[in-house]
Amino acid sequence: MLTVRDLAKRYGQVPALAGIDLEVPAGRIVGFLGPNGAGKTTAMRCIMGLAVPDAGSVRWQGRPVDRRARLRFGYMPEERGLYPRMRIGDQLVHFARLSGLSRTDARRACARWLERFDLGDRTRARLDELSHGNQQRVQLAAALVHDPAVAVLDEPFSGLDPIAVGTMAGCLRELADAGTAILFSSHQLDLVEDICQDVVVIDDGRVVLSGELDELRSRSNRRILQVRVGGAVWSPPIPATLFAALPGGHGGDGGDGGNVGDGRRFVVDRRIDLARILDAALAAGEVDSFSFEPPSLSDLFGEAVSR
Repeated sequence: MLTVRDLAKRYGQVPALAGIDLEVPAGRIVGFLGPNGAGKTTAMRCIMGLAVPDAGSVRWQGRPVDRRARLRFGYMPEERGLYPRMRIGDQLVHFARLSGLSRTDARRACARWLERFDLGDRTRARLDELSHGNQQRVQLAAALVHDPAVAVLDEPFSGLDPIAVGTMAGCLRELADAGTAILFSSHQLDLVEDICQDVVVIDDGRVVLSGELDELRSRSNRRILQVRVGGAVWSPPIPATLFAALPGGHGGDGGDGGNVGDGRRFVVDRRIDLARILDAALAAGEVDSFSFEPPSLSDLFGEAVSR
């Protein structure tokens, strides 16, 4: 397990991290979330030894992370750290060798990862000859070429098309199934919700939400109620009978409801009388759909960082 405790870092008078804790178990994918400037990149750089924290500790399997341990870490920075005019095959072999692989093993690993990312025919291409998305694939391959025990990935899906996102997401799942501990940051909350088992949300250098995603969603006192009546989307004001049936609830747009797709979306208390709501919806017209679910990761994130 990768364990971070009380990690603190200042840049001059600006506190980038104010004592954060997080854990990344082997075989788990942890989404590391927060607004711009929240401290995610600083925390990742401290984990990788690229920034020196003012306080706190980083441990792997209960021991302080030293240079030898970091050879088993893979890191993908948000800004590319590859050589634009160097052939991508040579680059991957170089990075694999830096992590301790023999030349033969490095070449085999390079070939395997380039095939995995559909770049097997571009081994001798220079990085700057590739598209933005393919450069991103090479950057991820460089982080994973030595089969790390820990992968720390800063915005790995940035700029990728849906097909490439699916390929990389599948790759991360396979790595986790094989026992790799994965920490990755992203602003694509729907993707994080699809891939991750656990999330850590930070804001202003502090952890504001953390835990297993399914547990966080089910533990929330709020629920998302969506109602579609008569095949049409209501515009405010919504039918008075339905609005009157929503004690303790409010609409997703701050008071009178919010549109989601072709239905009506309400944020309500989990203890609300659903039978009364359904009766009110039936009184308003023919009910096409009626759902009552825990909040999404996007809902949890918005609530956590707005406190």
